Amino acid sequence: MRKTYINSIASISPQKTYDNGIFLDEITEYNDTVIFAQDPDYKQYIPPAAARRMAKGIKMGVVASKIAMDEAGIETVDAIITGTGMGCMIDSEKFVSAIIDNNEQYLTPTSFIQSTHNTVAGQIALGMECKAYNFTYVHSAISFESALLDAKMQLENDEAEHILVGGVEELGAHTTKVHRLINHIKPEPVSISEVLHSKTEGAVFSEGANFFVVSNEKTKSCYAELVAVETFNTLQKDRISDTIENLLEENNLKANDIDVVVFGNNGDVDFDGFYDQLSEGIFNKTQQVFYKHLVGENNTVSAFGVWLASKILKTQAVPEIVKINEINTSEIKTVLCYNQYRGQNHSLVLLKKC
Repeated sequence: MRKTYINSIASISPQKTYDNGIFLDEITEYNDTVIFAQDPDYKQYIPPAAARRMAKGIKMGVVASKIAMDEAGIETVDAIITGTGMGCMIDSEKFVSAIIDNNEQYLTPTSFIQSTHNTVAGQIALGMECKAYNFTYVHSAISFESALLDAKMQLENDEAEHILVGGVEELGAHTTKVHRLINHIKPEPVSISEVLHSKTEGAVFSEGANFFVVSNEKTKSCYAELVAVETFNTLQKDRISDTIENLLEENNLKANDIDVVVFGNNGDVDFDGFYDQLSEGIFNKTQQVFYKHLVGENNTVSAFGVWLASKILKTQAVPEIVKINEINTSEIKTVLCYNQYRGQNHSLVLLKKC
């Protein structure tokens, strides 16, 4: 089977990550329970008339995809695969509100048309006039990993050469209120430095878009080799170490072969124990990093973890702001990303230096 390479990356997040020329050099401080993505200059990528009709999630997805395509140096792809847990929430809320406000009469279809989960992938395809395979996975917190696994299998079997893969989430006002009511969002504002030690339930919610061009050929812009992707709907805490060791063994690796492990800690006192068990166990001598204190929590934020891992492998540098422990590695060859949300939907992404 052919190998899979991440040849370009793009991220729009609550940090200034849309500029690939920098790597978390400028950190935006937050002290809140909900944080929003920083907007790039959309006019550079989308005609203003078209942008006015797009909700934020669509704009983020379209622009992030164009940044990734530009860096890869290609104009079209053989497939567009996206993941999203909640879809285009802003337009969904607009349409449902219009139904209520207008007593189910005189409804305009625009918000309904743009409220479907595959709207982002459709808009990207329209922009590049791509009529190839177009699929959106809606698998909660493993939506992005499902898209990535689909792309990897196609590339391994020579069904495609270049595939655009991404994850997109946007914040809707009503949905955010619902998450507050069920205690999924932290009760009090938390700063970046306090997230990991907040000791309260819930997370800091966020939005963003992360896109990658993955190929079965390595180019000059290559960031990493995508070695393996695995997902688990449920996984007992005492089985995590064995599960990871099994994945590593399948790829002729051991725990001490991992140079950096990327954890998805979000400061939720009820569920961060999944990461603590690993950081104090099989990875207690491994350099550990995390990222949700910078970009918050959402259903496809694990894609930012892959963005971070890819950047680390290419630059051979680990920003101080993401370090959990003081262990340093002279050469970073292998990185493992592990994420879970509220004890479910566990994912493992294994990357190697290309």
